[in-house]
Amino acid sequence: MTERTTLHILDTNSARRAQLARLAFSAGFHAEIYSDRDELIDHAPSQGIVLAHDEPDGRGIVGLVTEMTLRSGWLPIVAFAENPLTSQVVRAVKGGALDYLVMPFDEEMLRQSVERALREAETYRGHRERAVQARQRIATLSQREREVLDRLAAGCSNKVIARDLEISPRTVEIHRMKMMGKLGARHAAEAVRLRIEADGLDGIAA
Repeated sequence: MTERTTLHILDTNSARRAQLARLAFSAGFHAEIYSDRDELIDHAPSQGIVLAHDEPDGRGIVGLVTEMTLRSGWLPIVAFAENPLTSQVVRAVKGGALDYLVMPFDEEMLRQSVERALREAETYRGHRERAVQARQRIATLSQREREVLDRLAAGCSNKVIARDLEISPRTVEIHRMKMMGKLGARHAAEAVRLRIEADGLDGIAA
């Protein structure tokens, strides 16, 4: 599996792109190179791993994950940089990178990173698919039903929700029943679970 994995190398620096492509081929991977984010997204690869140079401000990976999700579909991402700050690594990983390599790195380090990313990608992809499905269900709710769900997820009782929204507890119950019907939830706990799963897309794609 590793020998057939394609690394999509994204870096604005041509010399570094060439260096990484040679390293990727030496490590047993196929390599495709891209000079900027648009080139990668327009190419829209359907499989492989993106090896992306991280920007110094740590926001490059977050933007890449968001654009890929919205425009071309998610692929696992391994970020890399020279002498990154800890805060930069944290932002990239929280933003969606499955691993982070510090340059210079060798063939074995690259292979290990790719293997980790491929393993984690299966779990991540499953979480993301559930999050997408949950968000699609929640999108069918009216604004008031969504407000009831949000407060239900925060642990509020019907009485507290009624006071907060300035409606009667009976009206809250009606909105709650309609909300659960649209979500296909058999009980409140299942509706809350969907709400939590939908939050799994936050920071990736709204």
